[in-house]
Amino acid sequence: MGDQKTPAPDHGGETTAPTLTTEEIGRLGEEIYDRDIRGKVEPDHIGEVIVIDVDSGDYAIADTGLAAADALRKRRPAPNAWAMRVGYRAMHSFGGANRRRVG
Repeated sequence: MGDQKTPAPDHGGETTAPTLTTEEIGRLGEEIYDRDIRGKVEPDHIGEVIVIDVDSGDYAIADTGLAAADALRKRRPAPNAWAMRVGYRAMHSFGGANRRRVG
């Protein structure tokens, strides 16, 4: 899974950015969220899903991941997207509590 690549963004055909791995998208998504977005969306959107385009920093928030992704794709047709549940460490939990993020 770690070697999965997403298509490079199209910047008018002049230059092409390097392809990002799943891990790179995750790292960038977390950095953008912590640096630029967290203070704007917490606590008003706790539990909702945010999808971030790691190339532009643009994002959408909705009740579900699909709704947030659809909203983002209306503005960014081919995003390098990363998603998380606002205020939590993970999108979903399996067999246990979905723990809130602290700090």
